[in-house]
Amino acid sequence: MRSTQKGKPSLERVGAAPESLPGMTTEAQASESSLAKASSAESSLGSQTWEDKGVGTWSLMAWVSEAQALEARAARAQAWETQACEAQSRASQPKPTSVSGVEAAPVLKQRLLPAKVQVPEKEKSEVLFTRPFWSSKVEYILAQVGYSMRPGSLWHFCYLWLHSGGCSFLIIYIFLLLLLGVPLLFLEMAAGQRTRQGTIGVWKVISPWIGGVGYTSFMVCFITGLYLNVVSAWTLFYLGQSFQFPVPWEKCPLLKNSTGLDPECARTTPSLYFWYRMTLKASDRIEDGGPPVFSLSLPLFVSLCILGALTINGLKSTGKVIYVLVSLSYLIILCFIIRSILLDGAVFGLRYLAVIKISDMYNVNLWYRAGNQVLFSLGLGFGSIVSISSHMQPSNSCLSDAFVVALANLVSMLLFTPFICSVLGFWATVLTHRCSEKNTETLLKLVTLGILPPEAQPPQNLNGDPTSIFTSWFNSLSNPIKRKVLRHVPECNLEKQFLKVRENTNFAFLAFIEAMSFIPGSVFWSFLFFLMLLTMGMTTMIGIMQGIITPLQDTFTSFQKYTKPFTVVVFLLMFLCGLFFTRPSGSYYVRLLADYWTVLPVIIIIIFENLAVSWASEARSFFADLANLWGHPVYPIIRWLWSCLNPIVLLVLFVTTVFHLSLKTITYLAWDSSTSKEVVRRYPSWGLFAMIALLLIVILPIPTYFVYCLTHGIPVTSTRWDKPVISSRSLPISVQLTPIKEVQKEEILQGDIQIAD
Repeated sequence: MRSTQKGKPSLERVGAAPESLPGMTTEAQASESSLAKASSAESSLGSQTWEDKGVGTWSLMAWVSEAQALEARAARAQAWETQACEAQSRASQPKPTSVSGVEAAPVLKQRLLPAKVQVPEKEKSEVLFTRPFWSSKVEYILAQVGYSMRPGSLWHFCYLWLHSGGCSFLIIYIFLLLLLGVPLLFLEMAAGQRTRQGTIGVWKVISPWIGGVGYTSFMVCFITGLYLNVVSAWTLFYLGQSFQFPVPWEKCPLLKNSTGLDPECARTTPSLYFWYRMTLKASDRIEDGGPPVFSLSLPLFVSLCILGALTINGLKSTGKVIYVLVSLSYLIILCFIIRSILLDGAVFGLRYLAVIKISDMYNVNLWYRAGNQVLFSLGLGFGSIVSISSHMQPSNSCLSDAFVVALANLVSMLLFTPFICSVLGFWATVLTHRCSEKNTETLLKLVTLGILPPEAQPPQNLNGDPTSIFTSWFNSLSNPIKRKVLRHVPECNLEKQFLKVRENTNFAFLAFIEAMSFIPGSVFWSFLFFLMLLTMGMTTMIGIMQGIITPLQDTFTSFQKYTKPFTVVVFLLMFLCGLFFTRPSGSYYVRLLADYWTVLPVIIIIIFENLAVSWASEARSFFADLANLWGHPVYPIIRWLWSCLNPIVLLVLFVTTVFHLSLKTITYLAWDSSTSKEVVRRYPSWGLFAMIALLLIVILPIPTYFVYCLTHGIPVTSTRWDKPVISSRSLPISVQLTPIKEVQKEEILQGDIQIAD
């Protein structure tokens, strides 16, 4: 156990001062001595509360209501004041004393007391505004799991599985998850839980020179929250439209005052038309401006109102909400798994998940993609994990929590991916069947008109399995006849149709939405699907808002007095900023941020977080402190990963990402209204400069704070690990208040103040 001599109160020395007065009465000596003993006992208990889990742990302390605690504190303080005054009056009676002895005691007291008992006015005003705890560990785990269940990450995982070697990608992902993901997740959990600070303050405590990374993490979290709110608005818009029968993305709309179809929709698929023209009202280029789209601005406001209603009452209600949202998400996923495996073509889609290519295991690009996916699927670097963990008791063993959350996240993706592939296999099968039927009708007409020879006449009965029947007939034709047939009709190939989903994640999402309209009872299943996306988006945004509001309240403690109005102001600010992404070109900016910008600051943040812990007495004191809190040592392999392997892996990942982005042409998929098709366009040069400028702005606090510490003589490593990091802002409220023994300790200090005076 570390020495705590510096943290002991000065009561022992104060109590010993009367003994140096030869004429002091026995009663005064007894009073002072009792104070010294009580102070020493309570001081020892206070230090062991953090140093020794077996003595004075939080679980052994009785918790009282806030009003009772305040009344008890006031009553005991008054009692100590009375006793101290009586002792002082007895001690002040004229007795033969030495002048040097009389003068020595007050000097000693005056020299030692201020550092122990003088409380700044700011701290006094913060006593009643304490940090709440999660009601149970289950709520805490579900909050972390819900935050990591980002719909975008789930879609991207499925896309990478299909695009990057099947099971080869899965093997590499699991390996990097254990090697990189779990240690870094444990790092953020332990940092927030140990310091009880949000993302801005936690790194200042651990390693002051890297304290600027907290500001960077906060800004990245805020920017990410802006466009994730817009994604929730898109989901809410689709959810509202899914109550129509048939769903509007199943068929092309009719022209106003006409029976004909919209020609722009007739040239493309109904799902693609509904996405670009009805939902986004997208412009042809990112340069084309325009005001915010009202049909998206309203869902954006509603989604923020829903999110505000779920979080404005604090953790006590938020924990119950997370119970419902996470459970509902998993329940809907299970329903979709059962339904999807019964669809025609589901086995064809699942077959691609079992593909494994050994050669891809040596592909650097695959490792780079898997590493980035690990960081983003767990939500590392955004500060939300730190903020969520800061509301957990320090004695909680977060290493096991990190494994549980990582495992739950992996299971979520392993459940999500099969049902997505099953539905996409069904989608490819339906479209291939329709292609075969349409080709049959076209060929029959051409043979009847004499354009094609009689040998090119297909079978008229395609009942049962149109694709198999048409493909078998087509393969039986001679090569000259095949070439003539393909001049007039497209080839209907099930495998090629399915592999179209590998082109980009946007196409896979639109294909899935289109497949929902093919399923019997499409209205119900579409509603259920978008409800699942909305619940996932809300649980993610709850974590994002924790990463925004908690650091602000820790930094500006006056906001703690007005939590609800402050929360409303934050949501209003996010709504106003989010309107930028609801413009006709807003989706192109979302793509720029999500696909190209976010990855670099997140990796930089994680690198500096890792270095912050490694620099804090080489991570050894941090581990020793956690071991004292938990009552058992942490595995040495975690320390080795933090200090040696993870920094190297992160640095290689950062260099690879920069190299990959520098070689890649920064493009986006845009809607071409003249052809009703998606076209690939390059981002303009000003867009790239804006992305680079935004990157420099968010990472600027890191070198700025480093220079600040250098010029002000702040040490590289924190000096606060030798004592528990507890501030008035870090104490529990409501059902979990200040322990009685801690209250008694403060009362003894108050009594000592009176004696010293």
